Amino acid sequence: MDTVIQAIVLGIVQGLTEFLPISSSGHLVLVPYLAGWDDPFITSLAFGVVLHLGTLVALLAYFWRDWARLVPAGLATIRDRSFRGDPDRRLAWLIVVTMPPAVVAGILLNDFFEREVRQPLLVALMLVIGAAILWTADRLGRRTDEMERLGFGGAFLVGCAQAIALVPGISRSGISISAGLALGLTREAAARFSFLMAAPVVAGAGAWEIRKLLTGEAGVAVEAGPLVAGFGAAVVAGFIAIAGLLRYLRRHPMTVFVAYRLVLAAVVLIYFLGA
Repeated sequence: MDTVIQAIVLGIVQGLTEFLPISSSGHLVLVPYLAGWDDPFITSLAFGVVLHLGTLVALLAYFWRDWARLVPAGLATIRDRSFRGDPDRRLAWLIVVTMPPAVVAGILLNDFFEREVRQPLLVALMLVIGAAILWTADRLGRRTDEMERLGFGGAFLVGCAQAIALVPGISRSGISISAGLALGLTREAAARFSFLMAAPVVAGAGAWEIRKLLTGEAGVAVEAGPLVAGFGAAVVAGFIAIAGLLRYLRRHPMTVFVAYRLVLAAVVLIYFLGA
């Protein structure tokens, strides 16, 4: 199959799975594995990061009104040294509090996970573990609070959960939504906070990997056609996924995503045993 078509497929997969709690990094490992794709650029972590930047664009486009309020509000907090009862000022700094765990984990562990933890069977195992966490949080969480009720300690814990998503198959959105649910947030509020807190971390990680691509440190030759095609597909699919998930969670539980994760893990295991 032409690499541009492969890139578009993976862009769509990335755009959908980055925001649905089913693990985008896991799918970027499993889809080429199950489809038999072995192009070194298409299967590289560097290409996966470019697709993540596509979903970052989708995030910024969908939540641009929120960021237009939150960035000035966060800066005003520094100027005034006070929240002044402004929920936007407080929310801006709740997002800041989530960032250190992911930054530290990324610096210390990213290269290890890039080398050692992109194996299909391990991804399948993490899909099952992530499914159990998501199901438990959805069933046991109070689901009564909006984002305004989240404390700074809770925000830091959600940030710690996000850092665990370095492991392919766990799902950044899945684990951070689970943490929000465990802290009492409604499903929609947990997802919304998960999406907002993802933007600065994805931007930082993407900038780092783009630097590696441009300097040749990524170890793969950059192919412009697949790069652009995959990026564009990720933007469009990501925007659709954000809108769809937030609307879905207003009335529905996480059961369908838990079931999907378990079925996909079973498919990978069956494929591996039959290979």
